[in-house]
Amino acid sequence: MKVLLINGSPHREGCTYTALKEVAGALEKNGVDTEIFQIGTKPVHGCTACQKCSELDRCVFDDDILNEMAARCAEADGIVIGSPVYYSGINGALSALLDRLFYSSGDKLQYKPGAAVVSCRRGGNATAFDRINKYFTITQMPVVSSQYWNGVHGFTPEDVKKDLEGMQIMRRLGTNMAWLLKSIQAGGGPIPLDEPHASTSFPDGL
Repeated sequence: MKVLLINGSPHREGCTYTALKEVAGALEKNGVDTEIFQIGTKPVHGCTACQKCSELDRCVFDDDILNEMAARCAEADGIVIGSPVYYSGINGALSALLDRLFYSSGDKLQYKPGAAVVSCRRGGNATAFDRINKYFTITQMPVVSSQYWNGVHGFTPEDVKKDLEGMQIMRRLGTNMAWLLKSIQAGGGPIPLDEPHASTSFPDGL
């Protein structure tokens, strides 16, 4: 089993990484392999709703990291998405990547456990946490919880390490993710059958 942890911060080993590393440590302690995927600082495209992904089975834009990230997600058994908090939201580059990831590859992510992690100096973490979780719940991914909302506080990695409750939340998150993955592997039952998809657009006059 393997969990991919996406570091949605431009800083390779900053506060978000520090939180994800704590989650990864708990996963590995429970026998689950991990990989931290760094989104980096290079420009990324936003989704243009061109629908080409339905033909290509990948995003049409192939000059940034999205398709590589999508391939890693498809191979993983579980996914943790981490982001710093910017103006009560997630990093803009990460948001653009996640829009394209879940639109072009959502069918490859269904039923994989997912977890959100946010890192803030002081506030705004609840709305950023909610934003990431919405990607999971629209994709039929089981959402992994901890003993509190999955966030850490601090302005530097050293600050984050002093957030003892935050670090404990990260470890519990990793332990809970490992437990769920092992439960699924042990035979959690067949994947539920889908009904034909219904789409309601509320035309004029309805």
